[in-house]
Amino acid sequence: MPIDATKPYDESNIFARILRGELPCTKVYENEFALAFNDIKPAAPVHILVIPKGPYVSWDDFSARGSAEEIAGFVKAVGHVAREAGLVEPGYRLLANVGMNGGQEVPHLHVHIFGGAGLGPMLAR
Repeated sequence: MPIDATKPYDESNIFARILRGELPCTKVYENEFALAFNDIKPAAPVHILVIPKGPYVSWDDFSARGSAEEIAGFVKAVGHVAREAGLVEPGYRLLANVGMNGGQEVPHLHVHIFGGAGLGPMLAR
């Protein structure tokens, strides 16, 4: 169910629980700013989620409140994960849903990295 990205950060969301070590994940990469792990319901042959370690609800929240160091560290982590997964040459897609109309389901910023096959049109018609 899509969420309202303007609400305050919810410390009980699934990604906050993963960051605290309360729930497991199949870690792909970690640095001081981000954690990347395989999606448990992959929508492509490669489907990795990258989340910032700070309490940010959405891309809007992160871009407004994140420090320059956090933003740079997170963006670099996304690029590193895509390169390490071998996705640059064949191509890949990044997706960050924001709010109800964007289909955001977890109130913690997360970027999906999709790849490993042709992904088709950007939006379903």
